[in-house]
Amino acid sequence: VQLQASGGGLVQTGGSLRLACTASGRTFGSYCMGWFRQAPGKERELVAAISSAGGTFHDTSVKGRFTISRDSTKNTWYLQMSSLKPEDTAVYYCAVAVVPGVMFRATAYDYWGQGTLVTVSS
Repeated sequence: VQLQASGGGLVQTGGSLRLACTASGRTFGSYCMGWFRQAPGKERELVAAISSAGGTFHDTSVKGRFTISRDSTKNTWYLQMSSLKPEDTAVYYCAVAVVPGVMFRATAYDYWGQGTLVTVSS
């Protein structure tokens, strides 16, 4: 299984970006697709996740600004990021957990993408 993340870049405070992650190599039955981020010197944290049943999670730090969605026909999920802040600067990773429900811990995820850098300038 390969996960290919894209869409990162440099944006000014208040700007928007859309990250995409495409999975190849297999199709998933029950799963959870997540977006994590890791800033320098900090632990990797879950930003948002979506389960195969359609349940979603958004961390309080991004709620109302970020939205996770998916296109099952393309085995792709997205993270729409708006009203970006400098503290959103991080490497963003997509991941898949081959289990039902929303998974919160990084250790629950089976497959990881390579990461895409998001830099928000002040």
